[in-house]
Amino acid sequence: METIVAISTAIGNGGIGIIRMSGKECFKILEKIFISQKFDIEKIEGYTIKYGFIKNTETGEKIDEVLVSFFKNPKSYTREDMCEINSHGGMVVERKILEECIKNGARLAEPGEFTKRAFLNGRIDLSQAESIIDIINSKTEKEAKASMNQLQGALSKKIEEIRKELLGIMADIEVQIDYPEYDIEEVKDKNIKNILQAIKEKLLYLEKTFNSGKILKEGIKTAIIGRPNAGKSSLLNTILKEERAIVSDVEGTTRDTIEEMISVNGIPLKIVDTAGIRKTTDKIEEIGVKRAIDIAESAELVLAIFDSTKEMNEEDYEILKLIENKNAIILLNKIDKNNNVLENKILSNKKIIKISAMNGEGIDDLYKEIENIFDLKEIESDQEVIITNIRHKTQITNAIKNIDEAINSIELNLPIDIISINVKQTLEELGKITGQNVSEDIINEIFSKFCLGK
Repeated sequence: METIVAISTAIGNGGIGIIRMSGKECFKILEKIFISQKFDIEKIEGYTIKYGFIKNTETGEKIDEVLVSFFKNPKSYTREDMCEINSHGGMVVERKILEECIKNGARLAEPGEFTKRAFLNGRIDLSQAESIIDIINSKTEKEAKASMNQLQGALSKKIEEIRKELLGIMADIEVQIDYPEYDIEEVKDKNIKNILQAIKEKLLYLEKTFNSGKILKEGIKTAIIGRPNAGKSSLLNTILKEERAIVSDVEGTTRDTIEEMISVNGIPLKIVDTAGIRKTTDKIEEIGVKRAIDIAESAELVLAIFDSTKEMNEEDYEILKLIENKNAIILLNKIDKNNNVLENKILSNKKIIKISAMNGEGIDDLYKEIENIFDLKEIESDQEVIITNIRHKTQITNAIKNIDEAINSIELNLPIDIISINVKQTLEELGKITGQNVSEDIINEIFSKFCLGK
């Protein structure tokens, strides 16, 4: 394969910049552009660093003072010869070094191509490769931990264990097909059914973890709703710990939605501040109110905020009706004003918490209740496998369907080769997770999501 090169650090000024190069000609290209104390680049050991300068090969001018890390195949990220040129940060210097590498025989890497080579060369499987981009994009510590477990092969090991059991079943089926004269079919069918049922339970458990995994990866869509001036924007600012939304005594200040991501004790919330819910003749505000109701209806968690200094009105009752069948928390705001006229007046089966959005009182109680509703304690185990990827979940669901069909075929006493088809299909579905049975189009799509230089 061609030698590839890319800038691996983020765009912009920084302390250092890293230009990564991988491929058969990696060291030969480096030898042309790297000035250092005399050494044999072919004999240099992997996992070593050399000090020197990168030069312009046409003029001989020094471009930058650098440290070069050497990695020799197969003990490198890509299982190819690799080097990483650690330069001073800054786009001008980094681009000049990149240009020298390209000018002397390398080509610019595609997004994710270094990791793609790690997969193609067998250092990691496809699920591990996907976990790398998940680590990079992690929004919370728990999401990073789940992704790290996957990178270390936790999911791969589970899938491989199940595949070995399925291969054992295939061996039994092949015996029945090849030696039908032996009268052991009934015993074999019963044994196969029991094993398939046990495998199904394992897959169902993995599939179930996607509920937590989806939360970790995408966040809980959380709507803040209430009538105008109930304190929605103040609550958003308090949660974010910044003045994100405009706070005013004038009703109807918030007309559109404001959306932000935040971590609450490791639980990611995609939190949306909405327009105050009320009847209005203002056309623009009316659109905002309708949008607020739509967001509340589709949200996974609703924070319904009420002004505790004001009596309930028609809009407040409408809000209570809106959250009847939702994961919701009722917040009685402005308790710092010592005029709580709503005390014991809201009739609801939802948790009611007294807060002051202005001074933060009661916010910790809110966070604890969110933790109670969305319990992610299973992620605390270092060995726990959490499915965070919809592609993996889809393949597991498909595998379960094929196992159900195989069990059904056994119960209907269908020919053994029919059962064989379902078991083979289950193996294929699970193989798509780790990359054993996956199309080139899917591989290319996965790695296209990576950043350049990874």
